[in-house]
Amino acid sequence: MSRPPVSSLRVAASASAPSRREARRSETHAALIEGAMRLLSTQGFDTTTVDEIAASAGISRRTLFRYFPTKADIVTAWAQNMTDVLTASVESCPADFTPQDIIRMALEAVVPQMAKNRAEAYAFVCLIERTPALLSVSLRKYARWEDALAAALASRLPPSPDQALAARVAARSGIAAFRTALDEWIRLKGRPALVPILHKVLALQAGLLAPPG
Repeated sequence: MSRPPVSSLRVAASASAPSRREARRSETHAALIEGAMRLLSTQGFDTTTVDEIAASAGISRRTLFRYFPTKADIVTAWAQNMTDVLTASVESCPADFTPQDIIRMALEAVVPQMAKNRAEAYAFVCLIERTPALLSVSLRKYARWEDALAAALASRLPPSPDQALAARVAARSGIAAFRTALDEWIRLKGRPALVPILHKVLALQAGLLAPPG
């Protein structure tokens, strides 16, 4: 079997692997999000300036605007990371998973992506869930999660005229459970781990909605 010319191999490798500039930009993008979220959650969204965020990252204001036009866009990017994880988790669920299994696995997968440790995760959650200026960011995040869950569930529920509607109901109830778990976590000031609270809320939800018998 003949081997492709070296030049072809180089082209293929360059097409599949990110360039050094792209890799550096990706690293800067991630570091900016993490640093900005830390600053915003510590000082408050409204009181933290763009100049402070840029200074904390060691870049100029102009460079920051190349990545994020507004402070809210930084928080949106943080939320999008979790949306990507949830979507990937949903798509990787085994075919024999029940709707409850899919919802639980997808929501659990989000938690480790919030931050590097529980204290920061709690601070970031409080920022996005308790800042009025970020309400639209939070709602868009949950809407995307719901769409991902509904799409996965629709193909696994028993065929019926209301299959798509049932999938949407199940997806929205899963998001409601997650938001309830966050509310409880915030009430407890982030002291316990979030995942056990989520399990408790999902169990309560299943028990309350289960048919009697």
